[in-house]
Amino acid sequence: MKKLIIVLIILVGYTSCEQQQKIAFIDNGKVINDYQMKIDIEEQFKIKDEDFKKRMDSIGKAFQIEAQAFQMAAQNLSQKKQQEKYQELGQKQQVLQQQFQYEQQLIQQEFNTEIDSVISKVNAFVEDYGKKNGYAFILGKNQAGSVIYGEETKDITEAVTKAINDAYGKKGSDDSKEENSSEKEASSEE
Repeated sequence: MKKLIIVLIILVGYTSCEQQQKIAFIDNGKVINDYQMKIDIEEQFKIKDEDFKKRMDSIGKAFQIEAQAFQMAAQNLSQKKQQEKYQELGQKQQVLQQQFQYEQQLIQQEFNTEIDSVISKVNAFVEDYGKKNGYAFILGKNQAGSVIYGEETKDITEAVTKAINDAYGKKGSDDSKEENSSEKEASSEE
């Protein structure tokens, strides 16, 4: 019995001497929302959406003018001609609405695809960040409750957000360097 207790004490002592694993957490939503790539994508789609709405308004106004012109001229047309024109205008309005709805769905699908890509990049970055910085675990804090509470000292949200934005900024500046060197090469060849 004494031997068993001594073995257990040694075992407990040995395991307590091991280095503790690094564990931290991030606020997933904050990292994603503060990621410059996501901000850039949202800005691009905001512009696309505004352009779409302007075009939709312009086409809608042209249709209204056409409908008002018909209403003024309708008094001089026969009952049959009026009904034909009403049907024609109704079909045209329906086609326009379907086209607008289709285009809006395409824009939304494209946006969702881009955002899914951002989330995948953030997840891959956090995984790489964890490996490079010796973390055994990086937990995600979100509304679902993966981490309900964590010590502030274990929250690496700001560090990860800064690192991913720095990496994104370097990528953007590397791309512009490549474009500039390509332009210089093209101008020197001329």
